[in-house]
Amino acid sequence: MATYRYTDPVLPKSASGRTAEAYAQMAADLGIAEPAPLVALSPAPELFTAAWALLRESLLAGGDGASGSGGTTRTDRELVAVGVSLANRCPFCVNAHTMMLHATGDHRVAERVLHGEEPEDPAQARLLAWGKATRTPQVPELGPPPFPRAHAPAHIGTALTFHFINRVASALITEAILPCNAQRFRAVRSIGGRTLHKAVRRSFTPGDSLSLLDDPQPGPSWAAGTPIGAAYTALRTAATMGAGLLDEADLTLVRATVAAWDGTHPPLAWEALPARASRPGARLALLAALAPYRITDEDVAAWKKPPFSDHCLVHLIAFGAFTAVDRIEAALAAQHSAHQAEETA
Repeated sequence: MATYRYTDPVLPKSASGRTAEAYAQMAADLGIAEPAPLVALSPAPELFTAAWALLRESLLAGGDGASGSGGTTRTDRELVAVGVSLANRCPFCVNAHTMMLHATGDHRVAERVLHGEEPEDPAQARLLAWGKATRTPQVPELGPPPFPRAHAPAHIGTALTFHFINRVASALITEAILPCNAQRFRAVRSIGGRTLHKAVRRSFTPGDSLSLLDDPQPGPSWAAGTPIGAAYTALRTAATMGAGLLDEADLTLVRATVAAWDGTHPPLAWEALPARASRPGARLALLAALAPYRITDEDVAAWKKPPFSDHCLVHLIAFGAFTAVDRIEAALAAQHSAHQAEETA
């Protein structure tokens, strides 16, 4: 079982209110009662419920035409999720979502992707490549998108969901999805997928998660008027609350560094990374944005001192993560707008 590195999460047995409602939806819709990357956010209910809403509406319910996606398949969206997770170097999410590919029945696709090979279907290969490319703005694989405009809310929403969740997972949980890393065995992956088959195959009503959110808004242009857009806006609002944990100088540094980021992974000798002793908050936020897998116990201990709590730490990590998500979203929104203009020209 995955463990939580720096916080004590609120588990279903002790949850109440919207947190408990979100857990109930996860168990029913995802087929997993305690998905670790989301559970890691539970000390901050506003983050927990919004992250679940975006995951549900894009990855799970995104195949229903009523969501504005026009009928993309769960396999398509899982390939985007895996592509993003590979680009972000998040082993937990790569393993989890190759297991979900097994759950869809696409066992050969799952194993090829896990072993670094492309799917044999060219359309699926393009979706995987697009998911990987979303980390790096302006690369050729980003345009034109390998899906029709009707699929943009589901695919862009899924990509942005996992750019956020990957960072949370790498920062706040261990890499082991199963005890003793049992997922490394193909038989275990296949069996695990079969246990989730019924959940993956069920139909979903778009928008069911929006009852967990306060005052859902229309959302960005690529998903305006859909549940995906409303969930994305809610998560953005909740995540950016963490900006209040940094002073103005640290905020300026984090935002400027991410704005100048080209999507590559920072070098080991990362000169722009603030010192742990003098600017621990800015350091944590920048690591969460660009290299969350490099967050150490010492990094967290240097910042997480009274009055800072688990709720504060989760918000700081979410703020850093979403600063990068915002950078990526801007590139994907521009690509979407350009694609729309080409189609209507």
